[in-house]
Amino acid sequence: MKKIVLTGGGTAGHVTPNIALLPRLQELGYEIFYIGSYDGIEKKLIADFDIPYFGISTGKFRRYFDPKNFSDPFRVLKGYSEAKKKLKEIKPDVVFSKGGFVSVPVVRAAASLGIPCIIHESDMTPGLANKLCIPVASKVCCNFPETMKLLPESKAVLTGSPIREELAKGNKLAALDMCGFTANKPVIMVIGGSLGANAINQTVRQALPKLLEDFQVVHLCGKEKVDNLLLNVKGYKQFEYLKAELKDVFAMADVVISRAGANAICELLALKKPNILIPLPASASRGDQILNAKSFEEQGFSMVLDEDDLTENLLVEKVHEMYFTKQSYIDCMSRSNQLSSIDTILNLIKEY
Repeated sequence: MKKIVLTGGGTAGHVTPNIALLPRLQELGYEIFYIGSYDGIEKKLIADFDIPYFGISTGKFRRYFDPKNFSDPFRVLKGYSEAKKKLKEIKPDVVFSKGGFVSVPVVRAAASLGIPCIIHESDMTPGLANKLCIPVASKVCCNFPETMKLLPESKAVLTGSPIREELAKGNKLAALDMCGFTANKPVIMVIGGSLGANAINQTVRQALPKLLEDFQVVHLCGKEKVDNLLLNVKGYKQFEYLKAELKDVFAMADVVISRAGANAICELLALKKPNILIPLPASASRGDQILNAKSFEEQGFSMVLDEDDLTENLLVEKVHEMYFTKQSYIDCMSRSNQLSSIDTILNLIKEY
């Protein structure tokens, strides 16, 4: 039986693309193993899939001063040793890494054992963890055409991001029923990530009186961010987050307002959902969401708003503009060569 080790963690974005590959890998007869941190989010997410999971020691590589910068290298070395030992036991044919700091000791250990490693970079510019893995990787998958120029030419492959295939199998009527919405009025979906986005939440709620004149709004507002004063507003439905029902809400949505995390926007592309992106500002990140959003805007996939310029009137104006021009965005997304990511990545895995 063919064996593959998946790795990646630290955030859900470093795990969900691996999960998207699972059904097809199982169909192809692979024996699948996962190496992550001792108790990171990846351990919780993978627990639902009955896959052998092995935890290793991890450490973060920080670009700023922190006392942990002196101790974490030793944790990484310990993780490298643990990963190497486990890889010797498993003897996988290939390793697929979705990034995050847990992946560094796994990829480096696999390379030292001569095991081919395929890694995936979600953002426009490679993060530090992947920069440490690229020299030993066999292939480097990426989401954006612009990223290809930043990678070794012989290794770079434009794949897009693996998206869970069940997301495309939603039931619009089920979502309308769940939200108490009518089928006669278009739906705006607002999603700011698992923790929500305060600036987006606040502006959407301020704009509700105007938005609800022409639209219904389903709002995935993040953990503990439901506004109890708005629970009974007709045409407005809030959820902290959704799991199984997410596919149905996507099927219902006519326009999506979203942050610009790489996996989130790749889901919008795969589902061909007209979207307005409000990237996390540079003051709160390394600026990767701004670059992601700019690329999607230039490719004609998205409309982009700067959070610093965000007002309720601007949001209402742009939602109307997006709704009435949505077909042009759908047409651009339909022509993208990043829609068959799972097949492209599986072909690389089979090749190695």
